[in-house]
Amino acid sequence: MLAPEISLVVALAPYVIRVTFVDGEVRDVDIEPLLGTEVFGVLRDPHRFAEAHLDPDHGVPAWPGGIDLDKEVIYGLYPSASTPRALISTPQRV
Repeated sequence: MLAPEISLVVALAPYVIRVTFVDGEVRDVDIEPLLGTEVFGVLRDPHRFAEAHLDPDHGVPAWPGGIDLDKEVIYGLYPSASTPRALISTPQRV
């Protein structure tokens, strides 16, 4: 099963992005638990974190440098394969 396409990614509070899916569901994703990892550590810089966007080629939340998140995990279809894990809010509707 695949998650619906993502229509919008917005950086909110420090280390939280809001992900809106085309079916109207919304998830807030707190990546602070991931900032101790090699890949996500560069996003401790608020300016780098604010560069969150929807990757046009892969349709996932991403940052410059090839950093991205799995939309199926964000949507709740699959558990994260790694620890630490991002904190994902319960589904909301727009």
